[in-house]
Amino acid sequence: MSHLEDTLLWQIKAAGLPMPEREYRAIKGRKFRFDMAWTEPHHRLLIEVNGGNWIRGRHARPLGLKNDYEKQNLAMLAGWRVMQFDTGMVENGEALDMIAKALGVEL
Repeated sequence: MSHLEDTLLWQIKAAGLPMPEREYRAIKGRKFRFDMAWTEPHHRLLIEVNGGNWIRGRHARPLGLKNDYEKQNLAMLAGWRVMQFDTGMVENGEALDMIAKALGVEL
């Protein structure tokens, strides 16, 4: 768990949204884990929080990007909705707002 994930989780809790599962394996037969998941059939929402994009972290390198694309595509083929957020989106509240909308909750 990263500090950025903890920040988003705190925002979700403070906003009164349903709490997600953490480090969720949504793709059978694969080791991919998603940072957060709402697994109820009417939600099926996966969240990835990608920090370090501007400092050439894992998510900004070619192999990391390839793996992220594969992970997201496989999840979508399995019927999941996938949202990805960077540091700025978590810090300015944009991630929280988008998650609330995806869950059908008005903030």
